[in-house]
Amino acid sequence: MRVSGARQGVSEARRIVVKVGSSSLTTAAGGLDADRVDALVDVLAKVRDGGEREVVLVSSGAIAAGLAPLGLHRRPKDLARQQAAASVGQGLLVARYTASFARYGVRVGQVLLTSNDTSRRAHYRNAYRTLDQLLDMGALPIVNENDTVATDEIRFGDNDRLAALVAHLVRADLLVLLSDVDGLYDGDPSIPGTTRIAEITGPTDLAGVSIGSAGKAGVGTGGMVTKVEAARIATAAGVPVVLTSASHAADALAGRDTGTYFHRTGRRSADRLLWLAHASTPQGSLTLDDGAVQAVVERHSSLLPAGIASVEGEFTAGDPVELRDLRGHAVARGLVNFDAKEIPQLLGRSTRDLARELGPAYEREVVHRDDLVVLHG
Repeated sequence: MRVSGARQGVSEARRIVVKVGSSSLTTAAGGLDADRVDALVDVLAKVRDGGEREVVLVSSGAIAAGLAPLGLHRRPKDLARQQAAASVGQGLLVARYTASFARYGVRVGQVLLTSNDTSRRAHYRNAYRTLDQLLDMGALPIVNENDTVATDEIRFGDNDRLAALVAHLVRADLLVLLSDVDGLYDGDPSIPGTTRIAEITGPTDLAGVSIGSAGKAGVGTGGMVTKVEAARIATAAGVPVVLTSASHAADALAGRDTGTYFHRTGRRSADRLLWLAHASTPQGSLTLDDGAVQAVVERHSSLLPAGIASVEGEFTAGDPVELRDLRGHAVARGLVNFDAKEIPQLLGRSTRDLARELGPAYEREVVHRDDLVVLHG
C-alpha cells in the first residue's frame, strides 16, 4: 500500500495514542486471545523501535477478559458484576501485555482513569505528569477506564471517547482507533455495494452516511457511533485520527491507505476544558437569566450569583454542573464553587452584598471562567 499525500503526517507522528477494542483482544466467549495480543504488541514495539516515536495504548478488554475466569457467559448488565469482572480481568490484561512487551525489552505502566481524574484541574495536571513521565522514561503507558470503581456518574462511557481525550491530554500527534471493522463505510459494510470512506475532512462529509451502533463480537460497549464521535472530539482538538481494524494496524501507523483518515478540524490546545465538556457528567444545573447567558457565552465571563434564576440537583462544591438558559437549553458546563444547598440564598444577589451579610467567603464566583466551557450546538 502506498502512503498518500494526505497521510504523510501519520508516518511522521512522534507521539501516538492507539486504542484497541475488546473484540480485537478477546474471544467471543470471553478471555484473552494471546495470539491477538502478541500481534498487536509486535506492531507497537516496531513503531517504537529506535526511540523516535512514543506510544500510549488505550486498551479495552478488562471486563471481557474477566468473563470466562468468573464463569460468566456474556457481559453482565449490572454494574457490580461488571466491576467484579474488571477487577479480575484488568490484572490478566496487564500481565499479558507485560509479558508480551517484555519480548522486546519494553516496560509498561498501568494508568487507570475516571472522568473525575481529568475534569478537575489538579487531577488533570497529575494525569498529564504521570503519562508524560512514563513516556520520558521509555515506558509504554497502558490506559483504561477504572472500571473496578467507576460508577455511572464518573464513567467515560466508552474507551473510544477516553482515547480521544487521552490524545488531547498527552498532546499526541495522532490517534489510531483499532476495532473489528476496517474503516468507516457509506452504509452497512456487510451489504454488497457499500464503499469504504478513505478520508473525512469535516462534519459535512458525514452527511447522509449511515453509521451502525454495534460491533460484531458483542463483548465491548463501543460501536461505529462512538468511534466517529471520538474522531470528532480528537480532530476538533487538533489531533488527526485513523480508524481501521487491528489487523491493519501496521499499515495505518505507516501512513498507508487503509481505514478512514479524519483530518484535524481544530487547533491543538493544552486546555483541560475539553475534558470538562466531554468527560464529565453534570450533577445538577443552574438556570441563568439572559444577561448572564450573554456574559458567559459571548464575553466568557465567570458566572456570578446575580445572574442565576434557579438551581436543580444535589451537588457539592467542585462538581460539574450544567448552565442553562431560561428555555432550558444547555449553554455551558462548569465546576461549581458552592454546594447546591447554599445557592438558593445567593440567587440574584451581588457578591458585595453577600460578603457583607454572609462573610468574605461568599464574595466569589459561583463558576469561575477558568472552570467553565461553552457548549456549541
